[in-house]
Amino acid sequence: MASGDYNVVIDVDDEGDLGDLEFNQDLEFHHSNFDDDQPRGKVQHGENRSASGGLFSGSAPARSASGGTSGKRFLWSLDFYAQFFDVDTDEVLKRCWAALFPKTNFLDLLEGNPDLYGPLWITTTVVLILFLSSTIQGYFASEHDVPYRYNFDLLSGAAGLMFGYTGIIPIALWGVLKWYGSESANLLECLCLYGYANLIWVPIAIASASPISILNWILVGLGFGASVLFLIRNLDPVVKATDAKTSRILLIAVILLHAGLSLTIKILFFHHTSPVAKPAPKEPPATTPSFMF
Repeated sequence: MASGDYNVVIDVDDEGDLGDLEFNQDLEFHHSNFDDDQPRGKVQHGENRSASGGLFSGSAPARSASGGTSGKRFLWSLDFYAQFFDVDTDEVLKRCWAALFPKTNFLDLLEGNPDLYGPLWITTTVVLILFLSSTIQGYFASEHDVPYRYNFDLLSGAAGLMFGYTGIIPIALWGVLKWYGSESANLLECLCLYGYANLIWVPIAIASASPISILNWILVGLGFGASVLFLIRNLDPVVKATDAKTSRILLIAVILLHAGLSLTIKILFFHHTSPVAKPAPKEPPATTPSFMF
């Protein structure tokens, strides 16, 4: 029975008898709050997406622990960028596992909270391992009677290649999708997707320290296949927001660009005749002194 703003619950048995019901004159009624919106422990997908989808649009609302807004994060403030690293270790590990062994759509796993923490450290790790593996391979392929010289140009080349590819390609893809009117395209999700796709190159780079050329080609091929399938599987629903012809062109472009990255990694870092590898300086031939009589 309900009256006004009050809710009253009366227990009635099967025969309709109220039993020995005694009304207490001191009974108090309180306003019901069952219809009030209860704060959720986790931001909903659409709500968080609206906050992160406005990247570089000026400002995004800063949510407090209670679910309300505590102010605005401006582009020039550290709080604006801190929201892109708001993940814990368990979430990063879960996303890394999903990138290596995908079972569901990776963008759904993000739950509207893409991060840059994982992509930053994954790409940095790939850069360092590419340099170390290439150095080890160059050492075994070099002549041991000549002192081996480390080539730090490989380190700067790896950093330029991996960070350039992981940063420029997702931004370009997001711009093209926005140009063709895709409402589901999200810049942070594109950066996050490409960043976690680099994870496969960590074991590939470690194993490619072998001086066996055919083995390196096989490993790089496996790395390309696993990472490009991961990208296509997750980008396919996004690019399908455009027309059929544009979506096919975009997917082909993604495959070709990723193939170019894989070939570049193989040629520059896993080949003893790498174009950026500096040959060891040759010692001048010994000359015998000549005597004039």
